Amino acid sequence: MSSLDNRAKQYWRENIKYVLILLAIWFLVSYGFGIFLAEPLNAIRFGGAKLGFWFAQQGSIYVFVVLIFVYVWLMNKLDKKYEFDEI
Repeated sequence: MSSLDNRAKQYWRENIKYVLILLAIWFLVSYGFGIFLAEPLNAIRFGGAKLGFWFAQQGSIYVFVVLIFVYVWLMNKLDKKYEFDEI
């Protein structure tokens, strides 16, 4: 196996790891906070709304957008690490 093939496999493995971690965070925020933990979180108010309701309606969307930027940042670092930023 060539060096490029080996780097590509390692790159892909790290990429999938990042994707799974970020999706797990989004799942936790959208389903965990917005649905499963909505009642306990509703005891807290955020911007005039109950926190559980806020996560279900807006919070998960905001977190998703932030995770997109985090993914871009991670992938830029990964590209440089494996020297795929020059291709």
